[in-house]
Amino acid sequence: MLLEIHPQNPEPRKIAQAIEIIRKGGVVIFPTDTIYALGCDLNNTKAIEKVCRILGKKPEKANLSLICADLRDLSAYSAPINSTVFKLMKACLPGPYTFILKSSRLVPKLFQSNKKTVGIRVPDNKIIHSLLEQLGHPLVSASVHSEDEIIDYLTDPQEIYEQFENQIDLLIDGGAGDNQPSTVIDCIEGEPVLVREGKGKVDL
Repeated sequence: MLLEIHPQNPEPRKIAQAIEIIRKGGVVIFPTDTIYALGCDLNNTKAIEKVCRILGKKPEKANLSLICADLRDLSAYSAPINSTVFKLMKACLPGPYTFILKSSRLVPKLFQSNKKTVGIRVPDNKIIHSLLEQLGHPLVSASVHSEDEIIDYLTDPQEIYEQFENQIDLLIDGGAGDNQPSTVIDCIEGEPVLVREGKGKVDL
């Protein structure tokens, strides 16, 4: 199913339609403030397993992240962080960044790496914000990669849909996506370390 949602003024009826699919264990592709992402309900193990099958990876190697509404989710899904990391996250989020943190017990074991870490994203995207507001908890997400050996990421929702139509339950068309992923910052040891520079600019 392909569902167009206005990127600046998401229609509540369409958001509710998407949430119903997510709550039933559906796997969804949605826009973010960077590239399009593949995701599902954090609390649905079968949906997480399906996301990993689509990625062709075992759950512990799938580089899954949590997409959160705001920093209030940190206390629930990550271990305590120091003031340096919190200040950096507060300055960067919402925005095109992924922060790798030590995970809390609320993060499904299926989803964690052997290091018991979790990637946290708070995208600056109105469709995502509306989805999370109605869902009430984070979404699991992973980057959508192109099958093309030259192009890493697809930006056209229609092309993405054609590639994944038979594997997903819904694609939310929020307009053209970006072709740059998020900037990844590792904060596991308490001192921020740049892992990958993407769309978000960083001066650590």
